[in-house]
Amino acid sequence: MDEPRPELKANGDKRSEPPDFDALTSPRKLVRGERTRDDFLDVVLGLDSPATVREIADRADRGVDAAREYLEWFERMGIVTQVSESPVTYTRNREYLVWRRVQRLRDQYSTEELLDYLQTERERGEGYAELFGVDSPNVVSITAFASETDSSVEAVWEDVSAWQTTRRRISLLEQALKAGSGDSAEKWTAV
Repeated sequence: MDEPRPELKANGDKRSEPPDFDALTSPRKLVRGERTRDDFLDVVLGLDSPATVREIADRADRGVDAAREYLEWFERMGIVTQVSESPVTYTRNREYLVWRRVQRLRDQYSTEELLDYLQTERERGEGYAELFGVDSPNVVSITAFASETDSSVEAVWEDVSAWQTTRRRISLLEQALKAGSGDSAEKWTAV
C-alpha cells in the first residue's frame, strides 16, 4: 500500500488536539426525517398532554409558523384536537389513532385471521377473569390480590396490565371485523 501524500497526513500538533464535538452534526438531526410534516407528525403522535404551538415547534426543531400550518392541517384531518385558544394548544386525537389501527388490521389480515386472533384474545381474557375472579381488570386491587395469593405486587401488576392489553386488542379486533363486515355486505349487494 502506498503512503498518503504529506498534506493528507496528520502532523504531531493535530493529533494532540481533541476533535471539536460541538462542530459535528448532532445525532438527533442525523436520524430525523427529511420532511417537515413527518417531524411534526412524530411530535404530535407522541403527545401525552396538551402542548402549545411553540412547544410542538421546539420538539420538532422547526419554526412556529410551520408548526401552526401543520397543526391546523392535522386538526382538519382529525389527528389532533385544539383544546384552547390563548395560548393555542393541541392534543393528540386518540380516536384517530384507534381508527388508524383498525384500518391497518383490515389491510393486513383477512377476516378469518382476525377471527382467529379474536378467539385467542377472548380465551386469554377469560383466563385472566378466572384467575382474578372478576369480570374486569379495572376492579382488581393489585396489593390485595398479591396479599391473598402470596404473589409479588409486580407479578400481579404485570398480569393486570396484560389483561388490560388483551381487552384493548379485543376491542380493536372487534372494530376491524365490524368495519370489514360492512365492506363485505356492500360487495354482496352490489352484485
